[in-house]
Amino acid sequence: MEVILKDDVKGLGFKNDQVTVKSGYGRNYLLPQGLAMLADKTNKKIVAENVRQAAHKADKIKGDAQAIADQIGDMVLEIPAKVGESGKIFGRVTTLQLAEALKSKGIEVDRKRLSFDSDPSAAGDYTATALLHKEVKHSVKFRVVAE
Repeated sequence: MEVILKDDVKGLGFKNDQVTVKSGYGRNYLLPQGLAMLADKTNKKIVAENVRQAAHKADKIKGDAQAIADQIGDMVLEIPAKVGESGKIFGRVTTLQLAEALKSKGIEVDRKRLSFDSDPSAAGDYTATALLHKEVKHSVKFRVVAE
């Protein structure tokens, strides 16, 4: 089943992408939730016109995303966590904590756009990926330290 996404869907695609999904997923989830529309001839023309009109705005958004990536640069954030004697952390480090650490440095990144490369389970250095734009990904380095 061919659908055109109306919004970004994690693991599937970005807004205005034409993707092929299983018919049950499309009929029972994407279409009723308003996340996609059928990719018929009319809808394809409408989306093509919208994309053409939004090209200038998209360049600005991509430029803003690249500016955020440049601002993050090689910055290493420190995330405090309760750590046991063996070095393992109690609880877990979340993307919300990472987003708040970035916010404290003056960088606004939505926590839903952050994902860990490997789950932080002990004190040490880790990396996360910030998906700032569909063409702009940036690696965020952080260090889990004892509180």
